[in-house]
Amino acid sequence: MGHLTAIGALWLLAGQGPAPRAELVEVTRIWGQAPHNAFTDLIRYRGRWYCGFREGQAHVSPDGALRLLSSSDGRVWESAALLSSSSDLRDPKLVIMPDGRLMMTTYSVVRESPQIPARSLAWFSLDGREWGEPVQIGDPNMWLWRVTWHRGTAYSVGYDGKTTRLYASRDGVHFQTHVENLFDQDYPNETSLLFLSDETALCLLRRDGKDGKGVTALLGTARPPYRAWKWKDLGVRIGGPHMILLPDGRIVAAGRLHGPVRTALCWLDVEAGKLTEFLTLPSGGDTSYPGLVFYEGLLWVSYYSSHEGKTSIYLAKVKLPPPR
Repeated sequence: MGHLTAIGALWLLAGQGPAPRAELVEVTRIWGQAPHNAFTDLIRYRGRWYCGFREGQAHVSPDGALRLLSSSDGRVWESAALLSSSSDLRDPKLVIMPDGRLMMTTYSVVRESPQIPARSLAWFSLDGREWGEPVQIGDPNMWLWRVTWHRGTAYSVGYDGKTTRLYASRDGVHFQTHVENLFDQDYPNETSLLFLSDETALCLLRRDGKDGKGVTALLGTARPPYRAWKWKDLGVRIGGPHMILLPDGRIVAAGRLHGPVRTALCWLDVEAGKLTEFLTLPSGGDTSYPGLVFYEGLLWVSYYSSHEGKTSIYLAKVKLPPPR
């Protein structure tokens, strides 16, 4: 369920007993109606919880649709919206815009017609239930993985399997290239962006390697205007990466780890360029793609997993140990 860190060892040497550990308060399966339910995100918006994910026949299939669940208490969930088209809609991501609207992004792939360019799309809503027509964002065949707003600007890293590109937008619709070639080695793809209080930007980057077996993830750092990036090898593979900055300044990273395959929570040490796993969520097989929200003293984590047979959507609540 975790590892004894160097700080934890110091606690023992000081005679204070084992360092406090994270506690899995509860975990619940909240959805499993489609043959395959996966690739989640989680947000709290206008006093309600929203969990978005993809439904389809399989992990990759032509019928992917976006399901959005809503809950007032995080226990009882109901379907708030289902967005579908003639394409495979994948991996919805949720973010609140500066003007108060809820923004949801996805990637649209027409499986039956590979010659049709894939597109990144965005929807907008004022209540999480009614959504207008989608707009294309970024460039064709570039997957804008997740949009992160910072000081009135939306940033997103797009990828096409060979390279990554940093985009920026002031309105969430018109995304311009900010860094043409962010990173281009070992098939970089999924990312999570985070902005610290001192304006430093962080980028947690997944790489898959030429053979598809995966290579270790990277941590990128940059200062304003976020055009020059430095990279550190984190030494571990991660899939579906995400990060959250806690109120006390600590950073939690989450995603799929390997050996065995699992969805896990890790502490991120920016200076050392190190991920330290501290909690393994009930998971296995086809799993990962977490959403993260810190609310009323608990870390809420949405994710999907097939450890109980069918790929389903889960919600975990985690009590984190105090900072040391």
